[in-house]
Amino acid sequence: MLFLKFILAMLPILWLILALSLLKVAGHKACVIALAITAVLAAFYWKLSPICIGTAALEGALNALWPICLVIIAALFTYNLSLKTGAMDAIKKMLGGVSADKRVLLLIIGWGFGNFMEGMAGFGTAVAIPASMLAGIGVDPIRAVIACLVANTTPTAFGSVGVPTVTLASVTGIDALQLSGSVAVIQSILTFLSPFFMVCILGGGLKAMKGMIAMTLTASLSFTVPWFVAAQVIGSELPDIIGSIFSLVCMVAATRIFSPKDSGEYQIDVADKRQESPVSMAEGVKAWSPFLLIFLLLMMTSTLCPPVHNLIAGIKTQTVVYAGEGGSTLSFSWINTPGVMIFIAAIVGGFIQKASVVDMLQVLGETLKKYWKTILTICSVMATAKIMGYSGMISDIANFLVVAAGPFYPFISPLIGALGAFVTGSGTSTCVLFGGLQSQTAISLGLNPTWMAAANVMGAGIGKMICPQGIAIGAGAINAVGSESKILRSVFKFFVVYVLLAGIICYVGSLLGVG
Repeated sequence: MLFLKFILAMLPILWLILALSLLKVAGHKACVIALAITAVLAAFYWKLSPICIGTAALEGALNALWPICLVIIAALFTYNLSLKTGAMDAIKKMLGGVSADKRVLLLIIGWGFGNFMEGMAGFGTAVAIPASMLAGIGVDPIRAVIACLVANTTPTAFGSVGVPTVTLASVTGIDALQLSGSVAVIQSILTFLSPFFMVCILGGGLKAMKGMIAMTLTASLSFTVPWFVAAQVIGSELPDIIGSIFSLVCMVAATRIFSPKDSGEYQIDVADKRQESPVSMAEGVKAWSPFLLIFLLLMMTSTLCPPVHNLIAGIKTQTVVYAGEGGSTLSFSWINTPGVMIFIAAIVGGFIQKASVVDMLQVLGETLKKYWKTILTICSVMATAKIMGYSGMISDIANFLVVAAGPFYPFISPLIGALGAFVTGSGTSTCVLFGGLQSQTAISLGLNPTWMAAANVMGAGIGKMICPQGIAIGAGAINAVGSESKILRSVFKFFVVYVLLAGIICYVGSLLGVG
């Protein structure tokens, strides 16, 4: 019976993997079909009533629209408006002044700036904004998305000012600082390796590391060390932010010492143009103004600035949509949410760049028209996740894996977190779904519950690498809606490597009593 439940509960997930990787079904179509499969299974096998199925799906769709899709549209609107005003051309020239090597710029934008966006905002911004910027300066768009998806794995635990790990501590009852430290320990190896994977992704293999060892090592250590120390000493709110700021400063400085002298095939095409028409300081500030404002607004409205945060945090609506027992409370923050802050920054930045209201409305309309499939994909995935959660399908998957693994449970613990993130697309939701299961299972097996809870959030970050929601965000960011299957096939091998490494790290750590 347990095995049958597992097989049936896995059908929507197996369909998505099959449809996106082998059948090459468009992402929005595959996810709508997955939603239909889930609804049928929930009704006829798990006996969830039609009203519960409908309200669960509605809850998922609303949760997808606000704040997730809001953030994505805001990020894409910011980028598209910078194209409209010509600011992206200036940014491209300035980045060419830092380095003419695409690999170096990948590390600065995809790793340093991407981790900063994850730490401040989350919700897909760490993929959408860096990937679109990288594509804009001439990096292969598909490889830019894959690299950003890989880079965005371990920072997820401390994303959105630490929300996933803070939530996990609340769910499990584990001391927040102790859990934060364990998360940093269990993820430190993968965090260190990520920049190296990114460079290899861009260059199509190890050959891309030629002349890049010192620069990549700088990128890796300058983030990982302060990130690790902050997690141990301060907690889960600041590691990504502190690590990324350190890393950005160190990487820009290192370009004067370690940047490859002969980039060859990795040379961007503005190397000569920047000498002919250098960007002035005023022009540079104007070009970067939306992104600088995003930084300032997100910082000012986060918990790092209590007076402002507390003033606007209460401007929200809370409601329960699900008609059954145990329904989650949806919270719609009308001001203090990353999407609103990004929109404000983009509009103010647009005015600074002399964009008219008509220009902005035109760009917004074009953005919504172009990315409606991305919105449908994310709404379908979130609706599927809510139905699977409320019906018991997700817990049945996890329970079977616990029983099947036995003493080797630590090895598959990150995989359970990855499955949760594949379905929900959220590190926080995965912690809510499986955090208690992981810690309680650890206690029953005589393992360290803090270590196993940390494994769950590590797996959640890895699962985001292949979740349809994340891939749809990436495809939309590079104007390549419909390329989801190609992205999934390309990134899946890195997912397998990360899951295996995570399983080994978790298992060895459990034997050594780490955590």
